[in-house]
Formats: sequence, structure tokens, C-alpha cells
Amino acid sequence: MYRFLRTPRWWGINLFVLLAIPFCVFMGTWQLGKFEDRVDSHQEAERKPTAAELRAEPLASLLPVDKETSGRTAEARGRYGEQFLVPDRELDGRSGSYVLTLLRTDAGRSLPVVRGWLPAGAQAPAAPSGEVTVVGALQASENQGTKGVRTAGGLPEGQLGMISAAALVNVVQDDVYDAWVTLTDSPAGLTPVPAAAAAGTGLDAKAFQNLGYTAEWFVFAGFVVFMWFRLLRREAEAARDAALGLAEH
Repeated sequence: MYRFLRTPRWWGINLFVLLAIPFCVFMGTWQLGKFEDRVDSHQEAERKPTAAELRAEPLASLLPVDKETSGRTAEARGRYGEQFLVPDRELDGRSGSYVLTLLRTDAGRSLPVVRGWLPAGAQAPAAPSGEVTVVGALQASENQGTKGVRTAGGLPEGQLGMISAAALVNVVQDDVYDAWVTLTDSPAGLTPVPAAAAAGTGLDAKAFQNLGYTAEWFVFAGFVVFMWFRLLRREAEAARDAALGLAEH
């Protein structure tokens, strides 16, 4: 009754099943591994000492920014220069702007410093003159996927849609650090901007998307097995009916 399994058609079906099931299991395991890596990174980030528990370190010693140095307390000396507003940034459910001021460091490069968050419609306070020492949480440059970033352009002069060296390269003449700092203590009229978690360490929607893909791949594997048994049963019943002379002509 099962001699049909030796036909070329069923050789092809069986080969497809033998290849599809391991592939689906591999892809599901891979997606699960990516989710577990995100969980491990998140737990590791939570175990790290807070900025308040760590002493400030020279900016140069923390560059380039990575998962280990993101959020660390950096210290830099220099003089404040050009100031910009970064609009459409929310803080505690309210809309406003980041006040970003470039700090020309002793190394001759400019460091974007977010001195704080400003409510919509308020006037940004001027930066202090003379040489200053800034202390704040080090952050990686923003990109198009960062929440709140505006990439469409069309902003008024003196405003930026994204905090990054790429966004500032055509705005200022100085060489800009590929990083920025959010002050620990903001001046009067501004609210300190909390440091964001390093990319790839938070349990965001993308992390749980990996978990969803894991389930999908294992469902695909189960579906392949289900369809193989269904086809096998249908062919076996047809062969049995033919052997009993019950097949329709």
C-alpha cells in the first residue's frame, strides 16, 4: 500500500520535508538565541553601577562609545560655543526641546552637550562664558532609528533633528566628537535629560519580535510535518481503495 513512497514525486516530497524541518528548527533556535542575548545584555546593563556610583572619567578614556562606556560619567573641559535646539523631544509625557550646546574642548574638537530639556515655548538660557568643566552621561550618536529623531529636514535655523556628528558636520566648522553628553546637573530653567540605554541592551519591541519569529519558525516546522502526514494518509487511502477496486474511474 505504501509503494507510492518510491515514486519520484514522493522522493521529492520527502527530500523537501527532510530539508525543511531542520532549517525551520535552526532558524527558530537562532531567533531564540538572539532574544536570549538581548535578555542577557539587559540583565547585564541593570547590574552595572549607576552613573552616580561611578566617578567621572576623562572623555578621551571612554571613547569610542560602546555598550560598556555608554551611560558612563564623562568629564570634559572647554568653552561653550554654538547652541541649538533639538525639537519634539518628550520628557515625562511633555513635549519640548533639548538644549544642545557645543563645547570646544582643550583637544580642539567640539563635544555636543545636552544641557537639559526645555518646555515648549520657553526661552533657552545662555551657556556660561569662560572655561568650564562639564560632567554628564556619555551617549552614542543618534541615528534614524532613535526615538524622536527628525530626518525630513525643513527645520528653522538653530535647530537640529538628530544629535550626531553627521548632523553637525555641515552646520559647524569644528571637528565634532562622534558622541554626546547629557549633563548630570542642568542649569536653572532646564530639566536634566536621562541617559538612554545602550543600543541592543533593552527589552524593546525588536527584542520580542525575535521571540515572535522563534514561535513562527517552530510553527512552520510543525506545519510541514502535519502536511506530510496528511498527504501520506490521503495517498495511502487512495492506494487501498484502488487495491479493493473502490477507486473512481
